[in-house]
Amino acid sequence: MEPFRNSADASLLQRRPQRPPQPLALLLGLSLGLGLLLALALGGASPVWAADLQVSEVRLEPCPSADVGSQPDLSRPSGATCFALRGVVLNPGRRAVIDTDVFALILDASGEPVLPNRTRVGSIGDVPPGRSDFALRLAVPAGTPGPLQVRNAKARGFSAPVRTRAAEGEELLPLEQALAE
Repeated sequence: MEPFRNSADASLLQRRPQRPPQPLALLLGLSLGLGLLLALALGGASPVWAADLQVSEVRLEPCPSADVGSQPDLSRPSGATCFALRGVVLNPGRRAVIDTDVFALILDASGEPVLPNRTRVGSIGDVPPGRSDFALRLAVPAGTPGPLQVRNAKARGFSAPVRTRAAEGEELLPLEQALAE
């Protein structure tokens, strides 16, 4: 093929009408587009929305002596002390909030964070509509000067599961079930 000799030859090539698309190609493209749209509509993942919940009546108290987390037999200076964080969470919605995490800032007597770089203190699972009591076990470094304070407590969950679900009736871990009683 020879190169264009002048711009007039090039303009003739540009003005050449395009061939209309083949009917089979049009049908294939349309089918593929409709199939993709249908797959997204029927089987696509629905969005998961986060929900902020109110937390009140928060208190931090030593774990009961009968609780296995308290470990009364272990009195080492480098160990940890078991504390139970208890409170009430309010879900104002009409549906349960799933996979709910509790966030709080735990401070010692001098106002220093007890759990530095960590505001998520645990998970309380699913929260039904209305008021619900919760209890979490926390391991606080031994020798932390008390009294301990809890600030900025809040809970956040989702409209659908975001973690692997526990079996029916196993929402709380066995240690957390003992605290909830």
